[in-house]
Amino acid sequence: MMIERLREYVGTETPTGDAAALNAFADRLATRYADLGATVRREPQPTGDHLIADFPGRAAQPLLFLTHHDTVWPIGQLAGAMPWREADGIIHGPGVFDMKGGLVVLETALEQVAGRDHRPLRIVVVADEEIGSPTARALVTAEAEGAYAAFGFEPPHPNGDLKTSRWGSTRVRLEVTGREAHAALDPDRGVSAIDELVDQLIAVRQVVAGHEKVLCNVGTISGGGRTNVVPGTASADIGFRFVDPQTEEAVLAAVTELKPVRDAQLSVQVLSNRPAWEPSGATDELLAKVAAAGRSIGQEIGGAPASGAADTNLTGWLGIPTLDGLGPVGKGAHAVHEQVVAATLAERAALVAAIITAL
Repeated sequence: MMIERLREYVGTETPTGDAAALNAFADRLATRYADLGATVRREPQPTGDHLIADFPGRAAQPLLFLTHHDTVWPIGQLAGAMPWREADGIIHGPGVFDMKGGLVVLETALEQVAGRDHRPLRIVVVADEEIGSPTARALVTAEAEGAYAAFGFEPPHPNGDLKTSRWGSTRVRLEVTGREAHAALDPDRGVSAIDELVDQLIAVRQVVAGHEKVLCNVGTISGGGRTNVVPGTASADIGFRFVDPQTEEAVLAAVTELKPVRDAQLSVQVLSNRPAWEPSGATDELLAKVAAAGRSIGQEIGGAPASGAADTNLTGWLGIPTLDGLGPVGKGAHAVHEQVVAATLAERAALVAAIITAL
């Protein structure tokens, strides 16, 4: 049943920013959560609605479950380079690991705890997590208020361990405006926005080199148009990862203070930000409770820090006891070999059900 549901979910492609596809998938989740007893709300956004589902329970403080239904893959990926495939207990497909497998795990666990005593449960399904949740940050922060604990359904560590902290993640856009001119007849009147952008990216690398444990990835570059025209515009989107808030503050301050090296205009814009979620005693205590719940069903559960970022960064940063990685075991997030181990779908659902009833 879980594999069939996962195939259905993967078969509905939901790239970030495709509001029609995301909203159609949200309709499906909303109906399912309502059938299981939830009160469902939506927060409309131009790039796709976020979904909030509240299940009643016996205590005041709810458990918060953070998920997302967008993927990095465009429409057509399933019919092209990444067809659904099952072989030797491994399932392949776009979004199977990040994170439609996690959505199936959560839904199955909700079925398993139906009619049993547990805390109130609040599910937040985000539509733009893969680009840093720019429209969902305030929502996640608001819905986290008063939560007993927060759990994310992102993929776990390769050995199945949960994630007990995460690096901070910030997306920055550099935009350069130069001056167009004929590249052969009047090159001196032009100011190359691309040349300026290249120099600025070198400067960014120099900033990063001055700090330990900073990741920097130039994810996209655009600019120019014709080889016989000095390019008048250029831009780059950069993803930074920071181990702690102090490093993040220092690097971003230096990047936002960059100055043009030629007669061009430079704009530095922060597109999204998820602060570092640092290790804490509260999360260690939560992990101990989760490990005990795991042992009650014959599973050994561990935890370790992670370099990737997710919406659990926000709850961890707010001081709410937080764990992530409750999705199935697999590999290949954001890669064409994306896959999950089929047997771990049921194992993770049983673990989540045990956590819900134990806490």
